[in-house]
Amino acid sequence: MKILFLNGPNLNLLGQREPDIYGRTSLADIEQSVRERAAQSKVEIDFRQSNLEGQLVGWIQQARGQFDAIVLNAAAYTHTSVALRDAISAVGIPTIEIHLSNVHAREEFRHKSLIAPVCRGQITGFGPNSYILGLEAAISVNAK
Repeated sequence: MKILFLNGPNLNLLGQREPDIYGRTSLADIEQSVRERAAQSKVEIDFRQSNLEGQLVGWIQQARGQFDAIVLNAAAYTHTSVALRDAISAVGIPTIEIHLSNVHAREEFRHKSLIAPVCRGQITGFGPNSYILGLEAAISVNAK
């Protein structure tokens, strides 16, 4: 099984950016934890980050036929990107939406996810563990 982890804008600043909201764990540290857990489950992962919406859309489109699931932290694009929503819908790969913070307990504009309706499910508010939970969800939606 192959799972694609995609990370949106500003997630490259994790550990430095608003640690009271996002914590002090870097994206590299999160990736290492995910890789360790994936290895235990004999799952291959590809972990990517981009601040560019078009790059994320391209990666989603290229995932067809190469990955069994996508775990997506679209960050701010969650609330604004019809392009990401359309790409997820077009490729038909089970996609798990994840967030470090509880977006529903934050500013009003963060309460609406444009991608949620085309994702298999949403994990929000568990800090870095949201990624591990996303991995487990991706594995479970592909279990035969």
